[in-house]
Amino acid sequence: MLKFTSSEIRDLFIAFVVISLCFGIANTGRDMAALMAILPMIMVGVGLGFILHELGHKFVSMKYGYWAEFKLWPQGLIFALITSFFGFVFAAPGAVYTYANYMTDEINGKISVAGPVVNIVLAALFFIVATLVYRSAFTSQTSLLIYQICALGYSINSFLAVFNLLPIGNLDGSKVLRWNVGIWIVTIAIAGIMTALPMTMSFEIMVRTVLGF
Repeated sequence: MLKFTSSEIRDLFIAFVVISLCFGIANTGRDMAALMAILPMIMVGVGLGFILHELGHKFVSMKYGYWAEFKLWPQGLIFALITSFFGFVFAAPGAVYTYANYMTDEINGKISVAGPVVNIVLAALFFIVATLVYRSAFTSQTSLLIYQICALGYSINSFLAVFNLLPIGNLDGSKVLRWNVGIWIVTIAIAGIMTALPMTMSFEIMVRTVLGF
C-alpha cells in the first residue's frame, strides 16, 4: 500500500499549487485575467503530471521494499517562480526521497525512469483524448474545454518528461543514464520529439494529421 505522512501531503499540495502558478505565468506573462482563465486548465495538466510523476517514483520504490517520501525543496520553488517570468519553468519543487542502506544502479534507474515514463504516458493519453474530442467537432463548450485542457496537458507532461530526463545534477536522467544508456536514449528521444512537435507545428495540425485531414 502507498502510505503518506501528513507533511508529505502538505508538501505535495504546496508544490502542486506553486508549480501550477508557475506554468500559468510562463504561458500568460503578467496578464492576470488570462492567468486566472488558464490556471484551472493548467492545474489539471500539472496536477496529473506532477502528482503522478512523484507517485511513480514512490510506487516503484515501495515495490522494492523501500520507504519513499516526497519532500519539498523551497529554493527550487522560488527558482521555478522566478524563471516563469522569463517564459519557461525550471520545475524542481522537490523530490521523492527513497530511504535505503544500499541500492543498485539498476533499481535506482528503474525508480528514476518511472516518473518521466508516467509523464510520457499521460501526454499520449491527453493527445488521444484531444483527437477524439476534435473528431466530434466541438459539439459543446464542454468538449472545447476538454480539448484545451488536453492540449495543455500534452504540452506540460511532454516537457516535464524531457526536463526530468536531462542527465544533470540530481535529475532522473543522470540516474537512468548510469543504469542503462539505451533506455535513457529511447525515453529522452520520445519525450524530446513529443516536446518539439508543437514547436514545429500547432497542436491542432498534429491532431488533424493523425485524423488524416
